[in-house]
Amino acid sequence: MAGIDRPSVRFAALGDSVTEGLGDPLPGGGWRGWAALLAEGLSSERFVNYASSGATTARVVDEQLPSALEFAPTVASVVVGVNDVLRPNFDPAAIEDRLDHVVSALCASGAVVLTARMPDPGRMLRLPGALRRPLGRRTDDLNTAVQAVASRHRTIHVDLADHPAVADRSAWHVDRLHPNERGHRVVAREFAGALADRGVPVPRMPSAEPGGGAAPRPFEHVWWLATKGTGWVIDRGTDLVPYLAGLAARELWAAIRPRRWGRTGG
Repeated sequence: MAGIDRPSVRFAALGDSVTEGLGDPLPGGGWRGWAALLAEGLSSERFVNYASSGATTARVVDEQLPSALEFAPTVASVVVGVNDVLRPNFDPAAIEDRLDHVVSALCASGAVVLTARMPDPGRMLRLPGALRRPLGRRTDDLNTAVQAVASRHRTIHVDLADHPAVADRSAWHVDRLHPNERGHRVVAREFAGALADRGVPVPRMPSAEPGGGAAPRPFEHVWWLATKGTGWVIDRGTDLVPYLAGLAARELWAAIRPRRWGRTGG
């Protein structure tokens, strides 16, 4: 109605590098990302992005949640967990407990909370099947934990795991783990649509069309690997890949051991 101000929106974004905005660079340096694009669409009075690269659910509890609660958001996003999946001490029950603590605290403060199912990083990296399968199962466990928390607290929950953009190379940054500008716009639009469906006003739907140029071409993937990606690959080559290989070996042993025992005992 004329003369009645629209309620102001205070948006807090919690999470890891995807929410921080990696893959969607700003002209002057730093990152923008889907959360900033969504904040523009919501015409947020204030927007603070607490997300940080490498963040796990434990870091969100310890480092991001206290500041977010002090900010007193009316809308808050909690998109995190992929870094937990990549850790040797992966524990779905502990992840669910931590996410429940974060989401329940934000809901209790009066915020509308956003959560999401996440894509499988093994699919993004195009790992061999023996390595991809155990990582995929961990991602399924993560998404099951997030779904349980989302159902318990009635968050605005979107499915990014099976979104068509996951299979679209033009939506991904050259590192193949983070969305590029186009991909971040896909995420922003998914959340904006879900908010509107819940009755939260979205004055301006984020644009689907990137303004920062074309998607990376094949040679740019090679260039990234040869320059910025070298350290990333070395880290993963000495840490993640052997760890995943160990996971695959343990799964194989667990599958064949009952059959061996069966023959011995028969």
